[in-house]
Amino acid sequence: MADIQTIKRICGDGGWVDGGGAGAAAFTVDQREKFHGRAALIAMPGSAAEVAAVLRHCNARGIGVVPQGGNTGMAGGATPSAGGGQIILHLGRMNRIREVDRANFTVSAEAGCVLAAVQEAAQRAGLLFPLAMGSQGSCMIGGALSTNAGGVRVLRYGNARELTLGLEVALADGRVLDGMNKLRKSNSGYDWKQWFIGAEGTLGVVTAAVLRLFPDETHARTCWLALGGAGDAVRLFGDFRDALGGALSCFEFMEGECVAQVLRTIPGVRNPLVKNYPAYVLVQSGAQSAAAAGGEILPALLARLLDEKKILDATIAAGEAQAANLWKIREAIPEAEKKRGGYVKHDISLPLSTLADFMAESRRWIAQDFPGAVTAAFGHVGDGNLHFNVRLPSGADAGAFTEKVYAEVHAHGGSFSAEHGIGQLRKKELLAFKSAGEIALMRRLKETLDPNNIMNPGKVLD
Repeated sequence: MADIQTIKRICGDGGWVDGGGAGAAAFTVDQREKFHGRAALIAMPGSAAEVAAVLRHCNARGIGVVPQGGNTGMAGGATPSAGGGQIILHLGRMNRIREVDRANFTVSAEAGCVLAAVQEAAQRAGLLFPLAMGSQGSCMIGGALSTNAGGVRVLRYGNARELTLGLEVALADGRVLDGMNKLRKSNSGYDWKQWFIGAEGTLGVVTAAVLRLFPDETHARTCWLALGGAGDAVRLFGDFRDALGGALSCFEFMEGECVAQVLRTIPGVRNPLVKNYPAYVLVQSGAQSAAAAGGEILPALLARLLDEKKILDATIAAGEAQAANLWKIREAIPEAEKKRGGYVKHDISLPLSTLADFMAESRRWIAQDFPGAVTAAFGHVGDGNLHFNVRLPSGADAGAFTEKVYAEVHAHGGSFSAEHGIGQLRKKELLAFKSAGEIALMRRLKETLDPNNIMNPGKVLD
């Protein structure tokens, strides 16, 4: 108890929530309600210095610390254990935009800044922070970096890793590394920031970051295409890439089941086409001029693709309202699937060259071994990331099914975790599919930076 009182004093009034209180469940249960934990305290430091002081105190006493942002993760990485002896380090009070450097095309933001707030800060300067995803209204920058978040614009701008120039990080022993570097070129030793991006809070706590900005996509064009299946989507991507080049920023694939669920369960969305189809693609291109964004190219391209029967139907959004409706359909798929329930979910990535084969072969064995199963796959096909979700018939062995899916992914040169991370959910798969040498190197780095194992214990590696 004395240890917890010290942490309360470090964080000050308004800087903590009682782990046994009525409001604790918002922090101790993951957003999918798959993992339920308990915490001795939810600490809410207001600065990097307070984060460091909390870590220094916990490291000296062997208290586990679970860093947490918006608690929007999909793998239980921000949920404490059920024992109740760990504390949650919630970064929501550290939410300042420290600087927008328009000349340098960077924004410096604290880890508790909500992603949408960083986007808005860039927009006010006439620029674009391209990291975008359905949870951007609640997820925080620290969590996005700690999971190397991807989102819908990876195709053009890259993952969170590619968007980060510098970091400020608090280590387990309370030291703060100030690497808030705004340089695009600095070949000056090990690039240590990369250790913490994607590490899910197991090596240290990201407290602030310098992020890259870009010219705003002033003339973005959005279109919705109907097609026969995943194979058509992969082939279609080549046509759009050839026609639009670097202006192609989003290429989102959805099976018909996904869209049907959204139209049935989510209010306020409209079917952009008059019929239902087996699959759809949402395409966005953007640049500083209409011509570069494909404004003059898209109508002719779609007409050719219709003539060649590469697509079944298409529409180009006539304005922001229509574009928003198309994006709402895509972004509401997880919510619609949650309402329907019963889906076994897989966040996988594959080389584009094998993605269509994986989908075709998986459909064959699913129909044979799990008759009545319904696939509802969607994702960022342009970068090979597929959310391969399947509703199994009653009584089916979901664990055996997932093992088969991951084996097929591995056989096709893919990864069992594309953007959601390992957390508590996929530790077994990490050991199964990573080499012994890679696992040993990960353990050595963990032991070096966190020898007392206080940083997010039980996540990624035991």
